[in-house]
Amino acid sequence: MAQTIDGRATLESVAREARVSRQTVSNALHRPQVLSPDTLVRVQRAIDALGYRPNRNAQSLRTGESRLIGLRVDPVPTLSGGVLDRFLHALAEGSREHGYQLLVFAPQSPDDELSGYRDLLTTMTVDAFVLTNTHQGDPRLGFLAERGTPVVSFGRPWGAEDDHHWVDVDGAAGTHQAVDHLVAQGHRRIAFLGWPTGSDVGDDRRAGWAAALRAHGLPAGPEATAAEALDLARAAALGLLTGSADRPTAVVCASDVLAVGVLHALHRLGLRAGADVAVTGFDDSPAASLSDPALSSVRQPLEQVAAEVVRVLGALLPRRPMPPPERPSGVLVEPTLVVRESSRARATEATDRPPAQHPTEENA
Repeated sequence: MAQTIDGRATLESVAREARVSRQTVSNALHRPQVLSPDTLVRVQRAIDALGYRPNRNAQSLRTGESRLIGLRVDPVPTLSGGVLDRFLHALAEGSREHGYQLLVFAPQSPDDELSGYRDLLTTMTVDAFVLTNTHQGDPRLGFLAERGTPVVSFGRPWGAEDDHHWVDVDGAAGTHQAVDHLVAQGHRRIAFLGWPTGSDVGDDRRAGWAAALRAHGLPAGPEATAAEALDLARAAALGLLTGSADRPTAVVCASDVLAVGVLHALHRLGLRAGADVAVTGFDDSPAASLSDPALSSVRQPLEQVAAEVVRVLGALLPRRPMPPPERPSGVLVEPTLVVRESSRARATEATDRPPAQHPTEENA
């Protein structure tokens, strides 16, 4: 029987089970690229059979690595929190597959932005950080860069894209797809409901809407802004829909929360989403498929984003199998429009043909 300590498998017991040396098992765990495929498979089978789990405390003392990746989350959940949940699950799974674990933390006070990072770096608890919700002049980027801490952000470090590693979803491409879809449905008066000016992500999504209208030879439609709250979105949407006699026949929104606000406004006005005014959102949050009617929305490929974040981190973290990149790099991932009832073609005005980008169709 393989050797164990207190019923737990050890590095030695795995080596005996796989009929290899202790160093070979260590290589399989930390430098798999140096082993032949057959040897790696044999060691992995022994690890699985014995249920071996590395002693992280001992590893950390020996190598100076914690094998932990830190990620800060907001202490108070938001309406769009489902999007971050998807990313967290995908990032945790991708990190685990590469021998790392995700450490999620929330600051005691949202005003003390750097406290969590300072505490974790002081105690040497983490090897790297993933940042979200980056913005112009984000103080976290400089704080961590000065300390030589590996960092990859989900979201562009706006204004400093060439100075940091990042992975982002192309918001402009997403709203461009939404306009393409609506034009294919016969719409020519396409409005936009976004966030107040100064939101980098919101401005990017608005730019895609404006560029698509120009590409189709259409004049700029009416637009309005609202903060990420249903009551504010509903009020802004009422202004868009009643502000002139030439009411828009479609509204592209910068988020699902804003789009649901438009659905509420249409209901108050006695209009039907999809039949009278088409509506698209962004994020494909749980609210999109649960709303009535179901909301067409731009879906962010968060699993792909997480995989790219882990890939970039893999070149920055200790014990990397390859040299780190010589300069910071960015990866832009394209989203996909999921079409539901809120933007389907009106039978009297258009056919239900897909646009050039081939958005995903769902029967909701």
